[in-house]
Amino acid sequence: MKINTTRFGELEVDENRIFDFELPIIGFNEFTKFIMLDLSKDKFFKWLQSVEEPSLAFPVVSVFSLGVDYSIDLPDDVVEKLQIDDVENLLVMNIASIPQENPQGTTLNLLAPIIFNLGNLKAGQVILSGSGYDVSFPLFKKA
Repeated sequence: MKINTTRFGELEVDENRIFDFELPIIGFNEFTKFIMLDLSKDKFFKWLQSVEEPSLAFPVVSVFSLGVDYSIDLPDDVVEKLQIDDVENLLVMNIASIPQENPQGTTLNLLAPIIFNLGNLKAGQVILSGSGYDVSFPLFKKA
């Protein structure tokens, strides 16, 4: 299927790779269909692109690839909504905020990761209440 995107132009995507967001991205409740774009195998960032809204795309990173001490305890209602039955099928990504004028100031939202169930293509953003994680974890150390 073809989707139009503001950032990447027209893309051919596999319908079997579209995630259904059972728990919407905060502030974007009306958009529930997203695809993960890995535009270059060498890139650290991936893009979470809305299938429904061409201008809606989020840069995402796996915080686990950074060696950060990060653990997630998912509430039962999240496990139920995403129909999680095997942790091996889970992918956890964090939305990055990249300041255009200062990319070195990039931060990651550790408080509200996006959980992907690769087994059934259900996903959602989860707020880790009481975790102590921040919405603006610096990606780069200051020199």
